[in-house]
Amino acid sequence: MPTVDLDTELDLSLVLHALSDPQRRTIVAELAASEEPVPCGAIELEVGKSTRTHHFRVLREAGLIEQRRDGTRKLTSLRRAEIDAQFPGLLDAVLAPVPA
Repeated sequence: MPTVDLDTELDLSLVLHALSDPQRRTIVAELAASEEPVPCGAIELEVGKSTRTHHFRVLREAGLIEQRRDGTRKLTSLRRAEIDAQFPGLLDAVLAPVPA
């Protein structure tokens, strides 16, 4: 999967694919709840390290997150402004609680 250039438009099919997985939605929800970048290891997922890495890669390649190194940590942030500008209401709909 190609890496998204942060200066170009997001591809809806890549974004929807990335958001189709419950583990990746958990990551996005955690990032959406934080105003500061979050270390990758701080988000609790019940998967192994290689699977965790895969989920972050899918989100990064879809353009939903950006990551930067801070010493030995990798900090992750949600590209909320860009996503909301291009797909208004999408994240709110995806992150909304499911009615029982």
